[in-house]
Amino acid sequence: MQFGLFSVGDVTMDPTTGRTPTEHERIKAMVTIALKAEEVGLDVFATGEHHNPPFVPSSPTTLLGYIAARTERLVLSTATTLITTNDPVKIAEDFAMLQHLAGGRVDVMMGRGNTGPVYPWFGQDIRQGIPLAIENYALLHRLWREDVVDWEGRFRTPLQGFTSTPRPLEGVPPFVWHGSIRSPEIAEQAAYYGDGFFANNIFWPKEHYQRLIHLYRQRYAHYGHGTPEQAIVGLGGQVFMRKNSQDAVREFRPYFDVAPVYGHGPSLEEFMAETPLTVGSPQQVIDRTLQFREHFGDYQRQLFLMDHAGLPLKTVLEQLDILGEQVVPVLRAEFAKGRPAEVPDAPTHASLLAAKTAADATATTTATTTETTTETTTETVQA
Repeated sequence: MQFGLFSVGDVTMDPTTGRTPTEHERIKAMVTIALKAEEVGLDVFATGEHHNPPFVPSSPTTLLGYIAARTERLVLSTATTLITTNDPVKIAEDFAMLQHLAGGRVDVMMGRGNTGPVYPWFGQDIRQGIPLAIENYALLHRLWREDVVDWEGRFRTPLQGFTSTPRPLEGVPPFVWHGSIRSPEIAEQAAYYGDGFFANNIFWPKEHYQRLIHLYRQRYAHYGHGTPEQAIVGLGGQVFMRKNSQDAVREFRPYFDVAPVYGHGPSLEEFMAETPLTVGSPQQVIDRTLQFREHFGDYQRQLFLMDHAGLPLKTVLEQLDILGEQVVPVLRAEFAKGRPAEVPDAPTHASLLAAKTAADATATTTATTTETTTETTTETVQA
């Protein structure tokens, strides 16, 4: 299991002080939070991609490249790379470059985002969201795996004899998660390629995500990538903790009420009852998170949203101390209990490189055996 954070990078007024951080302060805070994540023993830091206020992470690879230079172990990811409105060629180049700079500590989460106006800003039609996601990723998948690409589609100019540079580190593209909160087509896409499926289950009841994950697992097996249990699944989550649950609820409520992600809607109690949001003690967070395995099966990655809604940086860092010291060690131990041997770990560059090396060796052995057999047969016939 991998445990980590994802940030939406919102710039939100602190409702308890009336102060709104500057964009500069928020960007620097995201860096501080990522460094803290590594310090407390988390595995992953992921950033969203947004091109509209009140959000700041419009250039994820720039942010992650800076964090890569200041960390040693942390896996750097996106919580959404907009596959619909970014050019697949630019995604291929940017993330391959980041992969080299980070020594392979990079993966990508593809998604359509949830901001409708972004489509015309980048010359696209939101009504073509699903076809764009399918076609653009099909091209990106080839760009990372073929040295020379000839391609023609609906949504961009053709490519003739094109080579994306730099090539992926050691010939291994970044691992891809396909993120979705509502679209079965994206679960199907993840299954088709044998990629990961990240169900960002922060908005709706578990039954909705159970259907998406079940579809992904079944189709993953259908396409011959393994058993349903071997499919690669990630989940979202949201937590706020204090020693006493009453203190956590009292402190977090004003922030919940104004949060860009879900504020001005259902009450805190209603939202906690219907979604994974857990506001309470560390033990309550542990108990609630462990239920995810009952709902969705064994999975590979758990990311928490913790730095939003105007929460001051000091408070977020306190939350990370609690998460790293009191929660994640227990979750690691408990999730390991009874985990079937055939359930894979979360993919990393090292594991993907090892698999590629083994596959290349097998292919070479097979080719040599075939050649030797052919030569022997030819000699026998001639004799």
